[in-house]
Amino acid sequence: MGFEQLLIFGVLLCAFIGLAIDLWSPDGILLTALAILTVSGVLSLEQAFQGFANTTLIALGSLYVVAAAMRESGALDRASSFILGQGTRSIQRILLRLCPSVSLYSAFLNNTPVVAMGIPAIRQWALKKNIVVSKLLMPLSFAAILGGLCTLIGTSTNLITHGLLQSHGFEGLSFFELAWVGVPCAIVGLLYLVFISPMLTPARRDIRYEEERRRNLLVEVEITESADVIGKTIKETNLDEIQGFYLSRINRGDREIAPVSKDEKLRRSDHLLYAAKGGIAAKLPDLGDYSGLRIIHYPPRDIEQEEKPERELHQVVVKEGSPLVGGTVEGARLLERFGAAVTGVRRRGKRVDQPLGPFVLHPGDVLLLDTRRGFREAYEDTKDFFLTSAAGGEATGAETSIEERRPEGKDLYISVAVLVGIVSLVASGIVHIALAGILGVAVLLSFNVIKAGEARKSVDWTVLIVIGAAIGLGKAMEVSGTAELIGQWMVDLTSAYGHRMVLAGVVIVTGLLTEIITNNGAVALMFPIALSVAQTQGIEARGLFIAITLVASMSLITPIGYQTNLMVYGPGNYKFTDFFKVGFLLELTLWVLVIILVPLFWPM
Repeated sequence: MGFEQLLIFGVLLCAFIGLAIDLWSPDGILLTALAILTVSGVLSLEQAFQGFANTTLIALGSLYVVAAAMRESGALDRASSFILGQGTRSIQRILLRLCPSVSLYSAFLNNTPVVAMGIPAIRQWALKKNIVVSKLLMPLSFAAILGGLCTLIGTSTNLITHGLLQSHGFEGLSFFELAWVGVPCAIVGLLYLVFISPMLTPARRDIRYEEERRRNLLVEVEITESADVIGKTIKETNLDEIQGFYLSRINRGDREIAPVSKDEKLRRSDHLLYAAKGGIAAKLPDLGDYSGLRIIHYPPRDIEQEEKPERELHQVVVKEGSPLVGGTVEGARLLERFGAAVTGVRRRGKRVDQPLGPFVLHPGDVLLLDTRRGFREAYEDTKDFFLTSAAGGEATGAETSIEERRPEGKDLYISVAVLVGIVSLVASGIVHIALAGILGVAVLLSFNVIKAGEARKSVDWTVLIVIGAAIGLGKAMEVSGTAELIGQWMVDLTSAYGHRMVLAGVVIVTGLLTEIITNNGAVALMFPIALSVAQTQGIEARGLFIAITLVASMSLITPIGYQTNLMVYGPGNYKFTDFFKVGFLLELTLWVLVIILVPLFWPM
C-alpha cells in the first residue's frame, strides 16, 4: 500500500468520524477532505472539482425548483387533503391510503418536499381525529424513500449514478430502468408499512401536546411596581436560578424572551417563568428574599393564546448542514433574526430540561417556537431548519386548515403540467434530464408560478455541494488505486462463493456506508469500488451499479442516514432506537430482494 492510498484511507476515516459525530456540516467535512487530497497532490485541481460540473447537479437543482412550485401552487396541499380524507381512524386503513400515494408522488418529485408538506398536514389531521401521530410519520418517511427507488428522478442518488455512468463511458440510466427492481422493493416495503409497522411503531403523543402540558406546570412570577430588582440585570439579582428552579423565559407584554441572557435588565410587570430542575416541582419557590415579586396563576395556555391571536406556535427541525449546528441556542439569535422565542428543545424524543441559552444544537433537534404571525410563510425555505407545523401555527385560535389556505388558479395546473412535461421528455429520451429541468424552470418563471428569488432559495445547496465533493473523493480513490485495492479485498472475501456473493458484499458495504455518510456520499464512493470489482472479476458492472444505487437510498435504521428520517425524528417524538426497531427487518428484506433480483435483469 503506497503513500497516496494510506493518505486517502486516513482522510476518509477522519471524514467518516467527523460525519458520525456531527463535527461540522457534511458539505464542510467533504470539501475539507477533498481540499487535503488536492493540496497533497493525489488529485489535480481539475479532477477534484469535476464533480461540480456534472450535469447531475443541474438536473437536481432544477427539480428542487419544480418541487417548490408544486408546493407553492397548492398541488401538494390538495394531494394531502385527498390522501388523508375524512373517514376512518384505523391506523392500517390510514396507512393504506397514505403510503402508496406518498411513494407515487416521491417517484416523480424529490422526496424532501413531499415529506416536508406531509408532516404538518398529517399532524394537523391527526390532532383533529385524535390519532397518535407517531404511528404515521415514520411510515411517511419510509414510503417516500421507497418511491424514490422507482424512477430516475425519484431521488438525487439515482441522478448521481446516471451522471457517473455517463462520465465513465457507460450508457446512463433510462427513466424507468430502476423500476425493474425498485417497484418490487416498493411493493414489499409498502405491505410491510401497512400491515407490520403499526405493531412496531411507538404510540407517543405529539411533542407540542407534551410541551404545552409542561408549560402549564411552569411557575410564573410577576415583578410588581414595588420590586427592588427593577432596572437590575438577571446576573445582579441571581434570578436565573432560585431554589431548584431555573429561568425558562420572560414574558414582557406581547414579547417573549427566551433564552434569557444574564445581562437582560428586568422591568416592571415582567413575568418570569421558572421550570423545576428535576421536572415537576414538589413545592413552590420561596421568594422571601425578593420584595415585590409574587407568584401568580394564569389561565390555561390555549385560552391565553386566543387572547393573543397575533402569536403563533411552531416547531422546527434543525437541518443537517444548518448554520445553527454546533452553535448555542443563545448564539442562534432566533428572536432577532426570526422574531421567534424558543420555548423548548427536544433531542432524541426527550425534552431538554436545562437552561437553553448555552445548549449546543445538533441536526435533528426540534425547537419549539413562539413566533409572530406569518412565520411559516416568511421562513419556509430557510437554510436553518425544516418547518414541521402548518401555516397559522399550532395555537388553538390560529389553526388553519389545508382547504382554507391552499391557492387556486392557473399556477397549480401549470406546475403539474411542467412536471408531466419533464417526465415525458426524459422518459421518451427526447431531452436530457438536465435540459428538461432547465426548460421546466424557465416555464415556471415565465408564468410567474415561482419568483426567481424563491427558486434560488428552494435549492438545497448543501446537498449539491456534498454530491460534488463526494464525486471528487470517488475520483481520488479511482486514480490512486485505492478503489481497486478495496475492490480486491472484497473479491478475495466473496469470490469463492460466486458472483451473487460478490454482489451481496457490495450491497452490505453500501448499506452500512449510507448510514454513516448519507446516500449521496455512499453511492459516489462505492461507484469506483464497484467498477473495480467488476473489472477484477470479469463480470458486467451495470448490475453492481444498479445495486449500489438502490441500496444507498435504503436508509431505514437510523434517523441520521437519510434527510426525510431526520425531518420526522423530532415531530414524531421518536427515540433513536425506534428507527432500528421498525426499519431493520424491512432493510434486510430489501437487501435480499436486491441480491435476488438484480442478476435476473442485469446478468453478471
